[in-house]
Amino acid sequence: MAAVELVKLDDRDNLLLERRELTVLLKNAAGRIKKSEAAALVATQHYTGKAVLPISMTCLKGKSDVLATFYVYEDEKTAKDYLPRYMTLRTLPKDERKKILAEEKAAKLKAKQALAGQTRGQSRSKR
Repeated sequence: MAAVELVKLDDRDNLLLERRELTVLLKNAAGRIKKSEAAALVATQHYTGKAVLPISMTCLKGKSDVLATFYVYEDEKTAKDYLPRYMTLRTLPKDERKKILAEEKAAKLKAKQALAGQTRGQSRSKR
């Protein structure tokens, strides 16, 4: 198995959205690397201490290369402000993501039940 080589194709600074938009070519990585591993590779080689989020990874036809786009933010809070929630959630490990979603679902159900209990109490008092 050949080692994954990182070739930087494009590196733009987007001042409006407070991020760097990085396009790289990962040589010999098709089917061998996950999004989280690729983000860690980019972070260690170029942007230590910053939040690197994978946006897209596309395998090139007939080759073992992957064309990837990453957004690099100064910190996680800035990334959460600008990106949709699912993009930040998909960088988490699967068990953590399931735990967060289950907690939110339980809190939403509890709030819904409390609201239903309040409306039943109000309708009975009007009678």
